[in-house]
Amino acid sequence: MDTQLEGRVALVTGASRGIGRATAGALLAEGARVALCARDAKTLEASAAHFRRQYGDAVLACPADVAREGDVEGVVQSAVARWGRLDVLVNNAGGPPPGTFDTTGDGEWRSAFELTLMSVVRGVRAALPHLRASDAGRVINVLSTSVKEPLPGMLLSNSLRSGVAGLAKTLSRELAAHGITVNNVCPAHILTGRLREVAAYRAAQGETTDARGALSAVPLGRFGNPSEVADVVVFLASKRASYVTGATIPVDGGSTASLT
Repeated sequence: MDTQLEGRVALVTGASRGIGRATAGALLAEGARVALCARDAKTLEASAAHFRRQYGDAVLACPADVAREGDVEGVVQSAVARWGRLDVLVNNAGGPPPGTFDTTGDGEWRSAFELTLMSVVRGVRAALPHLRASDAGRVINVLSTSVKEPLPGMLLSNSLRSGVAGLAKTLSRELAAHGITVNNVCPAHILTGRLREVAAYRAAQGETTDARGALSAVPLGRFGNPSEVADVVVFLASKRASYVTGATIPVDGGSTASLT
């Protein structure tokens, strides 16, 4: 399938590892030019160097903390200064820490708000003039199936990622007249550091479910790979998805039971 991404410019946040890195690689493989953004400059540069060996000048590394005001705006400016345009914004950030209402204080709420919700608000605001100038502007948010079914012990993710889903649905209507699509991709049971973080949290709470037990919740019977999430993001970024907007799509091996 021709995704028609050749020559397009994409910005992927949280791109130094996991789903973000896989997404950057998948976009590059389709001929896009990609600005990679992440907090850890050393890990980011290692990922960028890996991609440059194959894709050369189509790769731009921009160390930034999307939870900090001004950082993602600077990455947008760098991408546009390099390539003169921006067509695709992929908002991807590490999930907020696990916890319950009783164990989560104001500081954790504020940090999660900046990381999970405001990073998307600021990213879209900075990218919007350039997405409007594109003939196929795309906003894709990498969230979690917690926006479909709230997960136990994931208070912050349940609350704030659902806010991003509501923002995306609203934006999909507000920006439709400009041909800009806005969609969410919701991974679960993907082999990333986040999976290990949640497993460690649940073990600390006394849960004894091992990997085999966790897989019992996945109808396909296996964990997913970051590349399988990236493939869905690439489709939504492409012109082939021009009639898909306002959608929230699970990539979870069938584990989400919700109909909506």
